Amino acid sequence: MMPDQAAGATAEPAHPRSGRPLRWRNLFAGRLLLDASVAHREAKLLLLGRGIRAFVDGFVAVLLPAYLLALGLGTVEVGLLSTATLLGSALMTLLVSRWGHRLHGAHLLRMAAILMALTGLSFTVFSDFWPLVVVAFVGTLNPSSGDVSVFLPLEHARLAHAAEGHERTRLFARYSLTGAVCAAFGALAAAAPEQLANVGVAALPAMRIMFGIYAFAGFVIWLLYRKLPGPDQAPNPPSVGLGKSRPVVVRLAMLFSVDAFAGGLLVQSLLALWLFKRFDLSLTAAGSFFFWAGLMAALSQLAAPWIARRIGLLNTMVFTHIPSSLALIAAALAPDLELALGFLLLRALLSQMDVPTRSAYVMSVVSAPERTAAAGYTLVPRSLAAAVSPTLSGAMLAAGHLAAPLLLCGVLKIAYDLTLLAVFQRVKLDE
Repeated sequence: MMPDQAAGATAEPAHPRSGRPLRWRNLFAGRLLLDASVAHREAKLLLLGRGIRAFVDGFVAVLLPAYLLALGLGTVEVGLLSTATLLGSALMTLLVSRWGHRLHGAHLLRMAAILMALTGLSFTVFSDFWPLVVVAFVGTLNPSSGDVSVFLPLEHARLAHAAEGHERTRLFARYSLTGAVCAAFGALAAAAPEQLANVGVAALPAMRIMFGIYAFAGFVIWLLYRKLPGPDQAPNPPSVGLGKSRPVVVRLAMLFSVDAFAGGLLVQSLLALWLFKRFDLSLTAAGSFFFWAGLMAALSQLAAPWIARRIGLLNTMVFTHIPSSLALIAAALAPDLELALGFLLLRALLSQMDVPTRSAYVMSVVSAPERTAAAGYTLVPRSLAAAVSPTLSGAMLAAGHLAAPLLLCGVLKIAYDLTLLAVFQRVKLDE
């Protein structure tokens, strides 16, 4: 039995009044939580907010390169703007990790929602490259298929207190599942500008409308997060900086940064750009592909807790990730569109199983008061590493080396997985 299996095999948490186990139900059956405690009501709000953000992130990631090209910018500028976005997210996450414990998490989440609304409004107004870079740096724009924004460590830390053991893994899986499904439908919505063109709306104004929808989503999330419990209601323990967990968090952060650098070579906007350049794919076709890829990723989120319960969190992270990287390498070498899309869909089916398990793993190797800091300090190196690689990837694509970003991404991810297994296979989880 793996150490993380033994550590995760804890009793289900009980309701403080009734003593009955707190069980999570199917998200789409409409019975997400049966318990009415403050923590569980908060989890509902966070999952709903995650879904809204994922939907608008889904179409923005596909539209962003097309929007920038329509503004007259080039491939290198697309990579630079993606880098600015990820660098800004890293800086914001670092600030939250270092000083965020001085403010209640609900206040920080509402501030992030306001920033999201301002980001969308700015992209509907500005057309020049440098103003857009500044907005991308300080805003919440997300060019990747996952979540890299400042929302993530804040939501992770709060979700971690709603369940323990395998129930926590299931909760994080539902969080990731919500994001994957909503992002898939968001990617499908990226075809809206081409549909609006059929009724006489020009491409550029149609894309600006989509960024206006992004801004409106930020306002809706702000309204939603106004309902989060405040400091006098939330049962969460007070947050502190890193203490005894610092060594393990540092090692995780270093390894996660390698994975993030590799992933940054192929954030969703750059993968869409690769499909545009390599196969001359249309926006509608690209949106359809990312929709199905998102659904495949959602299926993997459903399977992740079941697999983790049987082979452990760490093994699930590693042994599902390596085949997905091999599929990516195969897609880079595929001679035609159909075969490339097939390998990319296979990759989508496997590549996201490590997302909820990774989040649950980090929350399980640190003490409860350190969770906000741990979430931030493991995400900051990821964001910084991922911020460097989009510019490198954009330069490779601009130089005509179309397969290089995919090949490098796959090789680096396999190296990360093998190293992670070697370093952490004997680490016990603290529940």
